[in-house]
Amino acid sequence: MSKGLRLTEQWMQRALWLVALVFAAFLVGLGGLVVQNLRNVEEPLTVEQFMNPAQVGKLRAEMSAQEKRIEAARTRLEQASQKHTVAQSNTRSARSTFDDWLATRQATARPEQDPELIKRTQGLEALERAERAALAAVEGEQQTMLDATQAYERASLRWRALEEPAQHAFADEVEARELRVFLYRLALTLPLLLGAAWLFRHKRKTPDWPFAWGFILFALFTFFFELVPYLPSYGGYVRYIVGIILTIVAGRYAIAWLQGYLTRQKQAEALPDAERRQGMRYDVVQARLAKGVCRSFKLTQS
Repeated sequence: MSKGLRLTEQWMQRALWLVALVFAAFLVGLGGLVVQNLRNVEEPLTVEQFMNPAQVGKLRAEMSAQEKRIEAARTRLEQASQKHTVAQSNTRSARSTFDDWLATRQATARPEQDPELIKRTQGLEALERAERAALAAVEGEQQTMLDATQAYERASLRWRALEEPAQHAFADEVEARELRVFLYRLALTLPLLLGAAWLFRHKRKTPDWPFAWGFILFALFTFFFELVPYLPSYGGYVRYIVGIILTIVAGRYAIAWLQGYLTRQKQAEALPDAERRQGMRYDVVQARLAKGVCRSFKLTQS
């Protein structure tokens, strides 16, 4: 019967720990929503916020206009290049035909073909003029595109000259913003840690211990996952200093607990056997009996 009661007690303990974990999970979810809303406290930053608005607008408009010129010139250049290619093809074809016809005329030496020679020569010259005009159009669009590209590059240089000092101001403000966000998180996390420390000290052995441990787990999760990753760096000084402080606090607590435990053990060992058996907890006695550790207690019972 006692074994059945102990098994029931163990499962009840596990169920209460499950309650603590579920309670902690809901608290973590609520805390995550609160932390997400902290992002809206600070306005998002851009480099342009630290640049001269009038010059930014002027340069942006100029660069946009030059981009449009480059794109339009590129489109016209493609058309002009195509026309020039067609004109070259027409000229080559006409010249080949003219050369063949001229060779035939020289072979026959017929004077009545002189007007035809003049006509064909004029036609070939017209095609050559059209080819030169098409080439001139191509060169003109290339020049327009070159002018627009150079103007865009000059505007880009002025933009970079305007942007460079703004980058430094932007970096300083980002660093200050990170510090403010960290302070917001610290203001949210520190009361949770203090509350968790109070619950650990005063409530972890009360009937409401599942809720106390659930809150403690939530506070630890918030500290390690919502605060520690956002510690400002400043070259690592802040992180190392915080790590040293936490190590000292945890180490001193562990040392004090270990010294207290050893002191209690020495005091218990100094007591007579009968008094020591009276002070032992029921579950500890049962566990030791099951393992055959408390032989003197077994002998007494028998």
